[in-house]
Amino acid sequence: MNGKQKPPPPKIMEVDQKQLDELLEHAEAGQVLSEEECQLLRAAFGSLSYLCGKVFTAQVPQDVGPDKYDITVASMIGLLKYGTGMPFNRQAGLQESLGVPLPASTQWKLVAEAAPSLRPAHEELIRQAAQGDLVYNDDTTNRILERMGKRLEKAEAKKGSAAQSEKADEEKDPERCGIFTSGIVCSCAGQLIALFFTGWKHAGENLRDVLVRRAAQLGPPIQMCDALSHNLPGELKTILAHCLAHARRKFVDVVEYFGQDVRYVLKVLAVIYKNDEEARKQNLSPEARLQWHQAQSAPVMKELHQWLTRQIEDRLVEPNSGLGQAITFMLKHWSELTLFLRQAGAPLDNNVCERALKKVILHRKNAMFYLTDNGARVGDMYMSLIYTCQLCGANPFDYLTALQRHAPQVAAHPQDWMPWNYRDALALIPATAGPPATAPTDSLATVP
Repeated sequence: MNGKQKPPPPKIMEVDQKQLDELLEHAEAGQVLSEEECQLLRAAFGSLSYLCGKVFTAQVPQDVGPDKYDITVASMIGLLKYGTGMPFNRQAGLQESLGVPLPASTQWKLVAEAAPSLRPAHEELIRQAAQGDLVYNDDTTNRILERMGKRLEKAEAKKGSAAQSEKADEEKDPERCGIFTSGIVCSCAGQLIALFFTGWKHAGENLRDVLVRRAAQLGPPIQMCDALSHNLPGELKTILAHCLAHARRKFVDVVEYFGQDVRYVLKVLAVIYKNDEEARKQNLSPEARLQWHQAQSAPVMKELHQWLTRQIEDRLVEPNSGLGQAITFMLKHWSELTLFLRQAGAPLDNNVCERALKKVILHRKNAMFYLTDNGARVGDMYMSLIYTCQLCGANPFDYLTALQRHAPQVAAHPQDWMPWNYRDALALIPATAGPPATAPTDSLATVP
């Protein structure tokens, strides 16, 4: 006993028969009852539904499907998770604070079940990216817990069934222990397409897997990357350009120790970027841009090359110093660094891909890792579709929702459901299309 008195029981409203008969007459006559009169009837009968003996049920809106969760739920969860780096546990906390609990496991189940509806568009995105005339690629480190430590040993021990063997989309090199996410951005017919692939493969190997889908009649594309060999697509031929920003960064890193010499290099490169910005402002065609750089940038770059060569040949700088290594790097890759002076459409740097990889870094910073290969594949798919939408100015939430709602049409004609043209396909569908279509059955809802 805590000394507190129990609250008195609620007072039961008493209704005499005469008063009840009057209320029933009013109700049968169709008169509007006051709140007090309604309370009296509730006290007498327990529910207003007994007044006429009929139960009325509201009609379900036409656009509401039979499932517990609307398809827009998966779209928003996927956008927050893979587009803004908000992990499932934080979304669960947000939902809890809003009074609509949505556990992390349920969130994963929803985005994974929606993935088969997105796959046809993703596969078409890869196919179209392979036809592009310009491709940027790079990678960054990542984590898949299933491929690390004891989890990897257990996974390999379980590899006995065909399903487990097919689960791995690549063979591991015994010398490799790292896991990477490759970012590939392709320019195709004026549209930028972003693709992400997570696993043991490096950026060049993933680029090779994309370019094998390239039409045979097309020539090699321009490839922009840094100078690391693992960015190259193996035996597939590309017109190679290296990132001028990477070369510049090597000088920036030693400006504190070699101020005068480094500032000269930076001033020259500033002129090149200023010329390129002017070409962009004038909206020059690739051929006109090439001529512009040949007229404005080539003489400046020629002087820079002569200066760099003189520093090494005349031993004006120690080759093993920071400045010497920066100069040696630039001279070694001079041809690839200056492709923009010889090839129409060649970019100056790989900043387009660097910005794309910030999506991966943001996700890695907040979610820390993928749990399984399957979770990484689903995440790569969502991230590719979301960032491609952002590159072409489409609404990623609307796009993901449209792919799910019209899954049969997307599977039949995925080329009509790209981020830049899906609204044209939507315009051809009658407004009374009915409830959301059922997604394909090959669900990925296993383990994230």
